[in-house]
Amino acid sequence: MKKLVNAPDRVVPDALRGLAVAHPELAVDLEARIVVRRDAPRAGKVGLVSGGGSGHEPLHTGFVGFGMLDAACPGEVFTSPVPDQMASATRAVDGGAGVLHIVKNYTGDVLNFRLAAELCEDAGVEVRQVVVDDDVAVTDSLYTAGRRGTGATLFVEKLAGALAESGAPLDQVAATARRVNESSRSFGVALTACTTPAKGSPTFDLPDGQLELGIGIHGEPGRERRAMMPAAELAEVCLDAVLADLPPGGPVLVLVNGTGGTPLQELYVVCAEVDRILRRRGVPIARCLVGDYVTSLDMAGCSLTLCRTDDVLLRLWDAPVQTPALRWGR
Repeated sequence: MKKLVNAPDRVVPDALRGLAVAHPELAVDLEARIVVRRDAPRAGKVGLVSGGGSGHEPLHTGFVGFGMLDAACPGEVFTSPVPDQMASATRAVDGGAGVLHIVKNYTGDVLNFRLAAELCEDAGVEVRQVVVDDDVAVTDSLYTAGRRGTGATLFVEKLAGALAESGAPLDQVAATARRVNESSRSFGVALTACTTPAKGSPTFDLPDGQLELGIGIHGEPGRERRAMMPAAELAEVCLDAVLADLPPGGPVLVLVNGTGGTPLQELYVVCAEVDRILRRRGVPIARCLVGDYVTSLDMAGCSLTLCRTDDVLLRLWDAPVQTPALRWGR
């Protein structure tokens, strides 16, 4: 294993120290292990909190800032944060209008966020929870009961974040977050396994010349293995899976997401094929985002996420955002 780390058990705190240096607009609490907007809490604004295991950067810490999250709770690599972290983050962003927890559907995350919400509600903080479960590849996995939460998490955090920034009440922000999740579907593929610092070797075996279809963001098995294929064929397979389950409707938001070890050039190749296929199938692309946003350490591969959209959601998407990993319009 060759990684730019000091020690496997220091990766997360060391990375948080670096985040604090690079982004002084964020308040990084190394003891509590939370990342918070420096202007939080804002009176009358709904707070947004998310989090999960580290190793998926920039998700979630890279999405803390104006127009998205108010706080994030990073756990150890591929391990849920603990309820005390989540409760600390929730209290730190409560401006009196309540707090929304955005939770990827992994068993540890769901249970721990639920415990944190109970702790905070006992202290007088109103909390809502929205669970993201957009992955169409498998119904249950090593980490979940039901579908996994993947790329749609970015859409939920951005669109709900923009609405919260406008001063909308908690129930409306939560309803929009649920609507975005219900309108989104994702499918991922791995060309290589990832290597966690603690394990020091690939998390699963993927022979040369093969790829894994429907992979999870922790390296969970997907639907099947096939021989390596051209980008055009791969995009067709992924879109077949997504469109078969995507609710009917109008234009879509598209996320062509890198899993950490894929060159941006290759992601643009996939993006071009996605555009070609969707045009052929009569599905208009309203907006498209390409890059590493929901990663799996150093895994080579990509995921595709589509979200049915309309004028309301597009206005929220185009609204200004200023975070370490996503920024425009300000």
